[in-house]
Amino acid sequence: MKTAVIGAGSWGSALARLIALNGHETWLWSIDGAEVALLQEKHEQTEKLPGVRLPESIHITGDLQEAVCAAEICVIAVPSPHMRSVSKMMAPYVSEGQILVNAAKGIEEETLMTMSSVIAQEIPQAVTAVISGPSHAEEVGKDIPTAVVVAAKRQETAEQVRTLFANHFFRVYTSPDMLGVQLSGSIKNVIALAAGMADGLGCGDNTKAALITRGIAEISRLGTAMGADKETFSGLSGIGDLIVTCGSMHSRNRRAGILIGQGKTMEEAMEEVKMVVEGVYSAKAAKTLADHYHVSMPIVEEVNQCLFHEKTAKEALRDLMTRLSREEHAGMKWGR
Repeated sequence: MKTAVIGAGSWGSALARLIALNGHETWLWSIDGAEVALLQEKHEQTEKLPGVRLPESIHITGDLQEAVCAAEICVIAVPSPHMRSVSKMMAPYVSEGQILVNAAKGIEEETLMTMSSVIAQEIPQAVTAVISGPSHAEEVGKDIPTAVVVAAKRQETAEQVRTLFANHFFRVYTSPDMLGVQLSGSIKNVIALAAGMADGLGCGDNTKAALITRGIAEISRLGTAMGADKETFSGLSGIGDLIVTCGSMHSRNRRAGILIGQGKTMEEAMEEVKMVVEGVYSAKAAKTLADHYHVSMPIVEEVNQCLFHEKTAKEALRDLMTRLSREEHAGMKWGR
């Protein structure tokens, strides 16, 4: 299949490499002329993905029309805050029924829409799908065994996208739950900020395990309230992605959280990480959704307080730990 990857950051570059290695003719587009020139010369994202060489067969271009019109499938791997603007730019070149795969993780702050919904709104003639799961670009680029999930409304679409990506080191499952896959992939970044803050405070494995476990409970509560399938949150895009994002130094969200836990402001942390920290953009949206659906999300609430209301990570952790005690799973019967 002829494929275009829109966005040549670390994740887009890793996906373009994967697709090209699978034998598909591949275009890789960047809006940044300097980045295009670098990739054409070096065939490597020397700053964002060092040590991962891109195949010479990839067509690297700054011409969006060339990339989109050449492809049967477009994989959109731009940061979530830029998804709408890039979709608007793509719209004139997308043909009826062309498959667009969202590879970004985020919720649009202003509209509370998932990325696939943003794409569908701006490019209604397209067929949308989503790829998500525990898949750091740094490891995918080095052929380290990885498993992800592709979600779409139609099974045939998901299976076609699976064929594009799947190989001996990149295993792809399919799902019909586009909403659940995207919610979990977005909000896990907020929980990863909290996990990083705990690390920055010098907490240990017990704290990390508690945040992961209670974090997935929060995500699942919101997701099911919004109509997603509960099983999704125990899968790769849910607990799988949450584990890897909370535990790895590849995670920019965890790294930013560590800096905030050490006393830096949100702006200082983002500046030091030098890449888009998606959890910062998803935090407000997650809290707004929780309020709208009357869902308790105390970790998300405390992360928002730290990011936007000058609460310290130490104060946030104390307030989480001293909340009113409750049953872990409400509704279970006693005395069995």
